[in-house]
Amino acid sequence: MTAVRPEGRYQSGADPYGGAQQYGGAQPYDAPSYGVGSPHPQEHPVQSASEDGWGVYEQAEQPVEGGPEYPWLPDQTLQLRLPADGAEPVTEPAPPTGGRAERRRAAQGRTSVRAGGGRRRAKGRGAGGPRPKESAAVVAARFVGELCITLGVVMLLFVAYQLWWTNVQADEAASGARNQLEQQWDAQPPGAGQPAPDPNKPEVFEPGKGFAIIYLPKLGLKFPIAEGTSKSAVLDKGLVGHYTGTAMPGDQSGNFALAAHRNTHGEPFRYINELGKGDKVVVETAFGYYTYELTGGIPQTSPNNVSVIKPVPNGSGYTGPGRYITLTTCTPEFTSKFRLILFGKLVEERPRSQGKPAAITGG
Repeated sequence: MTAVRPEGRYQSGADPYGGAQQYGGAQPYDAPSYGVGSPHPQEHPVQSASEDGWGVYEQAEQPVEGGPEYPWLPDQTLQLRLPADGAEPVTEPAPPTGGRAERRRAAQGRTSVRAGGGRRRAKGRGAGGPRPKESAAVVAARFVGELCITLGVVMLLFVAYQLWWTNVQADEAASGARNQLEQQWDAQPPGAGQPAPDPNKPEVFEPGKGFAIIYLPKLGLKFPIAEGTSKSAVLDKGLVGHYTGTAMPGDQSGNFALAAHRNTHGEPFRYINELGKGDKVVVETAFGYYTYELTGGIPQTSPNNVSVIKPVPNGSGYTGPGRYITLTTCTPEFTSKFRLILFGKLVEERPRSQGKPAAITGG
């Protein structure tokens, strides 16, 4: 604090702003230079008693920083900024006091300083360094996980192939065989020119070759019947297979036994479990239509139970020779553990010349 005591009095009529001589040679206080960061003196006059009646001025020195509140103060010092994580200090120039262009250049300089500091801090934490080496257990776990995902995808593709694509292929093959039979019968009926093969003589048919068509009116389905029950040559092509050695529809006695897939490869017998006593099954050949009426069945039996295809099938309830039909397929669905069996007996034989029976037409 610097105190000034004027040695003279104010003279009336003198220039009040003339200088120090107007105050009788008073010695002014030493005004500090107003540099950057310098304390800015502020006067707080305090009246105190004195012998000549003049007061004593006390100077209270308080530091005042340049900035928005004091734009007239030039501030050219560097402000020290310490990063939060303890990295090396970063200095930034103080905000400029010049025009807009100067402030913009200064702002760009501060942005580059901060970005450089961030890069140094990231490097110090090891973000840009090599990744730590993984343990053998982690590598093994990742390999097992990827292998499981791959196997899962393969399984899904296999299931899609079995449940969808095999049906597409089988339906196409079965439709081709059925259309070929129908066109052949329409173009060359028995007795007109070269006679058609006798469906009552299975030896004239090669394995896998269609010779008849089966109708399931209640389900609205029909499929071609081929000789034999070979999986690859008959069943997997969406055809219904005839058990070789069993009777044919035109025989006067015997059991016309058939087999087909319940799932995949066309699924001809997928819904025969919905058929019941009294429902009709029609078999069409080159010579006529044979209508059978279902009388019962066996919900589940062993695949080795071949007695169900005997001339008088076991479990059917029939006691003597007759003209029977037996349908066999796998059960439960999507397995081949057991066999589902349906039995029926012939109720109508109709020549082709008389047209389709009422069981098909609904008449």
